[in-house]
Amino acid sequence: MAEAIRMPLLSDTMKEGVIAEWHKKVGDTIKSDDIIAEVETDKATMEVMPYVDGTLLYIGVEKGKGVPVNGIMAIIGKPGEDFQSILNAEGGSSSAPAAAAATPATQEAQATVVADHSAATPAQESGDDRVKASPLAKRLAEEKGVNISSIKGSGDNGRIIKRDVDSYAPSAATAAPAKATTAPAPAAATVTGTEGYTDTPLTQMRRIIAQRLAESKFSAPHFYLRMTITMDNAMEARKAINLVSPEKVSFNDLVIKACAMALRKHPAVNSSWMGDFIRQNHHIHIGTAVAVDEGLIVPVVRFADQKSLSQISAEAGSLIDKARTKKIQPNEFTGNTFTISNLGMMDIDEFTAIINPPDSCILAVGKITPTPVVENGQMVIRHLMKLTLSCDHRVVDGAVGSRFLQTLKTYLENPVTMLA
Repeated sequence: MAEAIRMPLLSDTMKEGVIAEWHKKVGDTIKSDDIIAEVETDKATMEVMPYVDGTLLYIGVEKGKGVPVNGIMAIIGKPGEDFQSILNAEGGSSSAPAAAAATPATQEAQATVVADHSAATPAQESGDDRVKASPLAKRLAEEKGVNISSIKGSGDNGRIIKRDVDSYAPSAATAAPAKATTAPAPAAATVTGTEGYTDTPLTQMRRIIAQRLAESKFSAPHFYLRMTITMDNAMEARKAINLVSPEKVSFNDLVIKACAMALRKHPAVNSSWMGDFIRQNHHIHIGTAVAVDEGLIVPVVRFADQKSLSQISAEAGSLIDKARTKKIQPNEFTGNTFTISNLGMMDIDEFTAIINPPDSCILAVGKITPTPVVENGQMVIRHLMKLTLSCDHRVVDGAVGSRFLQTLKTYLENPVTMLA
């Protein structure tokens, strides 16, 4: 019996997935663990497997188009099997963009019918001297500096896919050669500049970021609390910790741990606005905003209050690497109850951040700066770090947010209290 392959829910905020690439075409024989498509969500590009065997009878949308969550991506069944009843149940029609493949003899004609709607054939898609590779695989190879033509593909007809790039270990001989460039000749003094611009199509991630943050900014009444932390003790504690820790602990790891412990004492900050009620979370999952080429993604350290600094360091480091290499999985970037955005490493003194739904607060962290301060009538140099807590006033009042920051300050200025 024919079976519909539906768009999976790959993140808690996902409403639709965009087909980044089809790896199969109508008439192909499909195994349950084949990668039939790459789907771009608001968080990452994921590979989709059908988990059923059979023949690909129908492709629902062309490459670059979106499918709503639980909508039909494709239909798999026996060759020549009628699948129209499945489309009728969904409100579809026989004018769908792809058709059934009754027999191998009809595949060529069917390929012509769906040419404007399905992904191009591997030979048509291949760049890099017509190497058969998916766009995701080519992008990953370029990021790794690997000559994609040196990778052996495991996909259809030797097609190179994401898993091939992930498992490839390039040697010096096969590394992508640097491309020679020629410096442009200087323009003549009489030549004037020309006007122009470049339009960049929105990725699904950038589109959803824009939508969600606009909704957050204009629906959640933000207010901001600022506090300056003296980090001298934290700097000394970090040096001592890293002498014995199996993982190198960063200042961001210290902030994650301190926030998690402060949230345990101030559960109102660890809450979400749910429309007609407030949800106070009993677990503490800390998200950390990470910049990637397409926008921002928030890997989540789960149960951060129950983990040691070295555990947080190892987990956060692994998640950030996965986010930047597009290997992060949906369960690793969803479920946050509080978010940290740290731009200190970018030499930013202080800033305000937009709340990341469903959280009620987000902490913006600036750089640590040597600063002259007066203590007991004497001028001394202290290492100061500025924090800004953005709060949703529907959930967190000023006094609640202030008490949270006071507790956070205590932990960061006296890190030994986090080890008790």
